[in-house]
Amino acid sequence: MEHTSGIFKDRAGFRNYVVAVGYAIGAYGMGLAGLFHSNWVINLLATLLLAHAMTIAAYMIHECGHNLVFNRINDNAKLGRVMSWLCGAAYGTYEDMRYKHFRHHVDNDDVVWFSYDEFFERHPLVTKATRILEWFYIPAHDLIMHFIMVFTSFIIPQRHDQRLRNLTVIAVRGGLFILALVFFPKAALLYVIAYLIMMHILRFMDSVQHDYPYSTTLFETSRAPHKGDKQWEQEHTFSNILSLKYPKLNWLTLNFGYHNAHHADMNLPFYRLPELHARMTGNDPACNIPFKSQLKLYHNNRVARIYNPQPEGYPQGREYLRTAQSGTGPIGGNAASFLTSF
Repeated sequence: MEHTSGIFKDRAGFRNYVVAVGYAIGAYGMGLAGLFHSNWVINLLATLLLAHAMTIAAYMIHECGHNLVFNRINDNAKLGRVMSWLCGAAYGTYEDMRYKHFRHHVDNDDVVWFSYDEFFERHPLVTKATRILEWFYIPAHDLIMHFIMVFTSFIIPQRHDQRLRNLTVIAVRGGLFILALVFFPKAALLYVIAYLIMMHILRFMDSVQHDYPYSTTLFETSRAPHKGDKQWEQEHTFSNILSLKYPKLNWLTLNFGYHNAHHADMNLPFYRLPELHARMTGNDPACNIPFKSQLKLYHNNRVARIYNPQPEGYPQGREYLRTAQSGTGPIGGNAASFLTSF
């Protein structure tokens, strides 16, 4: 045990991260295999299992990005890269994902390269099609973002040097998917559905966690207006815990809903966030956006949030929290996933 505790950053890391990673890999394998079964009930269960496995893999990238799993940065990076293959984020580099996410924490801003508001303004037909698809719960906005991620080195000028690696990943993942599509079309379709479910889960959790505007300064070094302002950070960060009554349910998203606690101490592993949240808030429900309200906002704003500039009078800070808790108003963003590194 001394050896394992020396490898893992936290004393309880061995137990918790072995469970999380073991589940991600095991459930991914079982879910993928179940897509090829002849029984539709098994197909349905396998699709859901695969979607959740990819979700846990995505949140493990987040843990690795904060260097919370292992003592050595390189070990965190290796695991993060493996997890990126499971959740389809390997087209760009793990380092790019980590850099963008750290800018989010350090600058207290949503730092991006791609301005999707400008994109939608320039392409009204794409905007209309995206809104129609989103009405039917097809995450078209995220598909645009993931398309950029797939071809990241060909679209983002600052990443042209990654083209060989980018092409290799496209060839491997694309080739395997084409083979499945040709010989096992049902399995290929179910894989796509599982991937779309993962997109929904990730953006559901992201959608109300901040009222930050976004800033297209990813490749710039200009000083962010709220950099280092911990009080402002907490006032504009919101927790969307799935259940305060049954806290183990939050393991479904590796406690990602304890977002104020995560921003208060980004060096704390996911399994210690509930304790910090309790110290910060006393588990007062007034400090959390209820799950029912989250569902209402996600459903009611599913079309509006793809292009949701913050006009004058848009709720901010405590007013944003109260509005979100009521499940009303134009609350909720899109496309803020830590998987899309631009």
